[in-house]
Amino acid sequence: MNILRRGRLSAEPDEDIKLFTSSMEADRRLFEADIEVDRAHVVMLREQDIINSSDCAAILSGLEKIKAEGISALDTSYEDVHIALEARLIEIVGEDTGGRMHSARSRNDEVATCIRLALRTELTALMEEVHDLVAALSGTASKHHETVMPGYTHTQHAQPTTLAHHFLAHASALLRDIERVNGAYGRTNLNPLGAAAFASTGFPVDRKRTTELLGFDGTLGNSMDAVSTRDFMIESMSGFSNLMTSLSRMAEELILWSTSEFDLIELDDSYSSTSSIMPQKKNPDIAELMRAKTGTVNGALVSVLTICKALPYSYNRDLQEATPHLWRAADAVRSSVRMARGMVSTMKVKKENMKLSSEKGFMTATELADTIVRKTGIPFRTAHHIVGAVARSGKTPSLPDLDAISLDLIHEKLSARGLSEKDIKEALDPAANISKRAVTGGPAPKETKRQLAAIRKKLGSVAGEIRRIRKKVKAASGKLERDCKHVLQEQA
Repeated sequence: MNILRRGRLSAEPDEDIKLFTSSMEADRRLFEADIEVDRAHVVMLREQDIINSSDCAAILSGLEKIKAEGISALDTSYEDVHIALEARLIEIVGEDTGGRMHSARSRNDEVATCIRLALRTELTALMEEVHDLVAALSGTASKHHETVMPGYTHTQHAQPTTLAHHFLAHASALLRDIERVNGAYGRTNLNPLGAAAFASTGFPVDRKRTTELLGFDGTLGNSMDAVSTRDFMIESMSGFSNLMTSLSRMAEELILWSTSEFDLIELDDSYSSTSSIMPQKKNPDIAELMRAKTGTVNGALVSVLTICKALPYSYNRDLQEATPHLWRAADAVRSSVRMARGMVSTMKVKKENMKLSSEKGFMTATELADTIVRKTGIPFRTAHHIVGAVARSGKTPSLPDLDAISLDLIHEKLSARGLSEKDIKEALDPAANISKRAVTGGPAPKETKRQLAAIRKKLGSVAGEIRRIRKKVKAASGKLERDCKHVLQEQA
């Protein structure tokens, strides 16, 4: 009979109930984390004289065997991986020994610990992948400081900018996304082990020791909070949603820019598909799926928020339903980041089309109004009115052919106040517009080169933080491995 149910319960659930309550599919992500948690817990139990060295060594040997066998060797009739793993251990070493592993522990703190361990791995990998995406954006930007293109507001031609300026905007947003993920990592990497069911334990456990062995940054201070909160999960998924919002904006632009109407870029064939009926088609399917997966991640976040809403303290089984949404969101956001990096790294930039497009739609109107203000001293609102009237007339100036009527309209009114024909022509040059905008954050090549250097410096800091995290986790894992081997050697 089920090792968990046999004492209090006399009947086994039927298959339909088992399927309803099982979390085995989502728990596959927790198998290796559970082994690590078990090992650290057992080493601590021995050190605290809660179990003896012989039992500790036998349990560690059994766990080693289970890890080698893999999750497929576990009995999936159990409702979760944690009980299935313990049952397998008891099969290997016997209940008198294996039954001691769960001393001073509940599934509640065990599960919470395993989720945090598995999630921190996902968060670290995600930070690394976003770092690589920002590096790809920066690499492309570095080649296009002077590649003039239209800037848009309301999806309408607005002012000329450069591809470097545009891509560095995405890079800046993504760096903030990394900061949010890193903040979530800090609040995820805290140890609930020792909280037991919710009221801690009467055994003299050493929570600092398991914190050290598992590479956590600290312990959760209240045992009731430790087992029942999933705020770290919600915060992480909120970071995923924010990141997906950044990626979906990028996806939308890649989709639009690759249309015949925009024709500013061409996505690489490997990130495109064709039609089953229209042989000429090259569809941006990867970007479209990236855009759609934002809905997947947002839906997962809302699901977890709704599951956790109004749950009384402390642990409730409802929380089991949150974990699959976490893994679904993590998979979607990580794969989307990798796809974005691939598209940015391999796409073809149509520089000439960008330049030609930047000469349409009177995008230099703002600079013309600014020039009028600088040269004549009239109020900006008056200059705005004059240039707006030109735009309304339909005689909108553009390069290389400046409409004579438009020029006369402005020059006739303002030449007496110092505005020359040369001033007007210079104001209508998209490249000249851009070079004037050298204030911090602007599109002037000199300024985008400064932005690029600043972003690359931040990337260096991000890479350093990722190395620090990995180093700490690796050191803890190595220490746990050595301590386990020491116990086994003592009993050899």
